[in-house]
Amino acid sequence: MAGGITASIRTRARRAAIAGGLELAHGLSRAGLMPDARRRGAIFTLHHVRPRVARAFDPNAHLEITPEFLDRAITRLKRDGYRFIALDDLPTALADEGAAPFACFTLDDGYRNNLDHAQPVFTRHGVPFTVFVTGGFVDRTHTLWWETLADLLSATTQFRFDFGSGVEVLKAESSADKHAIFGRMAAYIHSREEIVSVAELDAAALEHGIDALAITKTLTLDEAGLRLLIENPLASLGAHAISHRAVARLGDEQASQEIEASAARVEAIVGQRPRSFAYPYGDRPAVSPRDQRLAADLGFTVAVTTMPGTVAAATPLDALPRISLNGHFQRARYVSALASGIPFRLGRS
Repeated sequence: MAGGITASIRTRARRAAIAGGLELAHGLSRAGLMPDARRRGAIFTLHHVRPRVARAFDPNAHLEITPEFLDRAITRLKRDGYRFIALDDLPTALADEGAAPFACFTLDDGYRNNLDHAQPVFTRHGVPFTVFVTGGFVDRTHTLWWETLADLLSATTQFRFDFGSGVEVLKAESSADKHAIFGRMAAYIHSREEIVSVAELDAAALEHGIDALAITKTLTLDEAGLRLLIENPLASLGAHAISHRAVARLGDEQASQEIEASAARVEAIVGQRPRSFAYPYGDRPAVSPRDQRLAADLGFTVAVTTMPGTVAAATPLDALPRISLNGHFQRARYVSALASGIPFRLGRS
């Protein structure tokens, strides 16, 4: 319990520090300082876009923004002089040295709300966007462990799980307890064979009446939904692996199969091979130089990470940074601050 409370305090302090840094960056940007931090432009990462529903326990709130905030973000970027490009056009945009800075929007995992709530906003503004598709979610063969775990912890005050040294009864009586368990489970999943550890979580959830595959079906688009999405000329699909495992933690053959099969799955929907790939998780431990070589060798023009930053002319196209629009920081001036690149420059100093 004490550990969970301490973690909760640290989380609040960290969010306050981030907000303070964004306010500082916004002020510096408005003053015209550090203009070179903007570089050539920014690629934004989104996940859920849907109306806000208050939840007592919401560990995935950072992955969710409202349609209203997306609208404000685009409006602010327009005011700041950005031009909006499709991700597939990024290599051409980087070659155009005299052009205004670009902004590019991407959405990971293929959530149903991307069609229902994000698409109308992009359409209203005439902004292109790319949805990265996980084949196992489309075909209902794989589960979203972070969603399953959030539902499990919301539904019960205790459950049984074996982290490898015997079955434990995990008590989740408070929000702090639940956040501590969520963090512990995430660390376990990332430290083991992910398919096995996720299957163990799915089994624990099923004991409490939570069907992890039903969550996949509810939250993500199937092939019919994706076909409907790409009827919009502003929409495109990119590949995002088959099982959503971190490819850096896979062997050479497995990693190649994950990436190649995901490209084939998107091609079956779109009718042509996708030109873009998003590394699952996309942080530094999840993307290796080998994975970058695989993405390039398998024919992807661009491959994106979730490592934060703006894009320079010399940025490797097989490991592009992206900027997350975080659900905890839904203010238009924060979008300006992030796009300026100043927070990332300050973070490295």
